[in-house]
Amino acid sequence: MARRGKKKGRPVSGWVVLDKPVGMGSTEAVSKIKWLFQAEKAGHAGTLDPLASGMLPIALGEATKTVPYVQDGAKIYRFTVAWGQERSTDDLEGPVTRDSDRRPAEAEVQALLSKYTGVIMQTPPQFSAIKIAGERAYDLARDGETVDIPAREIEIGRLDIVEHGADHTVFEVECGKGTYVRSLARDMGRDLGCFGHISELRRIEVEPFTAEDFVTVAELEAARFGEQDHGTQEPSPDTIEAPIDFGAIDALLVDTSAALDCLPQIAISDDAATKIRLGNPVIIRGRDAPVEAEEACATARGKLVAIGAVEQGMFKPKRVFAG
Repeated sequence: MARRGKKKGRPVSGWVVLDKPVGMGSTEAVSKIKWLFQAEKAGHAGTLDPLASGMLPIALGEATKTVPYVQDGAKIYRFTVAWGQERSTDDLEGPVTRDSDRRPAEAEVQALLSKYTGVIMQTPPQFSAIKIAGERAYDLARDGETVDIPAREIEIGRLDIVEHGADHTVFEVECGKGTYVRSLARDMGRDLGCFGHISELRRIEVEPFTAEDFVTVAELEAARFGEQDHGTQEPSPDTIEAPIDFGAIDALLVDTSAALDCLPQIAISDDAATKIRLGNPVIIRGRDAPVEAEEACATARGKLVAIGAVEQGMFKPKRVFAG
């Protein structure tokens, strides 16, 4: 009988709300954070393009179970649209495909915003992770294919002009899951008859996290290594022999439960927590306890225990968290 391989890394849990720099891919960022924390498990809640900067929430350990709740949260972006050129990738990376000498006045741009607010239909960019017949659209686009990507419904809470210049406009948008900011630039440029593409993009919020939760790679490295020269290489966990104090870097984690602020919170006893962690339902008590809830969050002594449903005053666990 084959032996199960020993898990590599530490069973550390929580959220790293990374201020991702331009030039770093989302997968690269997750790998970097996983290595810095020597974590067993890591994942991110929503890809951020290499040319974009800003908030990339990265879940470690038990926090990976809460990723869907962050992915569904509202997001705020600040972005610059350069007018006069449309590009194959709808950002600076791709070659120019259409151009115009026309530049819009601020009043023209302002008059257009209502069209892009509320529930609208949007066609994702050719260079996107959308799957077409089992293949990523960006793989097909790189092979020179033009693919028919169906439009889909998205929701934009607000779209504001922050600054308007002779050949560009800076916007701030609050939007729901699945919104492509690059598509906004492309479509507004076409509507204005001048074309446009994203020249700068920064994600400043992913609900429930805010800019106050931001941490940079440099701050994490300083907490992890102090003043010593840690270099740029990332050895495997097996190569680190000396005991390491992770207290400083672990202090920069946001608690796993922060991702579940959107759910009703139910405080339970230690005995009830033990039963729930074994997969058993428990009766919940208290004046404010919900009688029915499709989803709720159970905590004991402020620590996350489980996500579950409340039916007829009984909490039934669906996803349990380690104590």
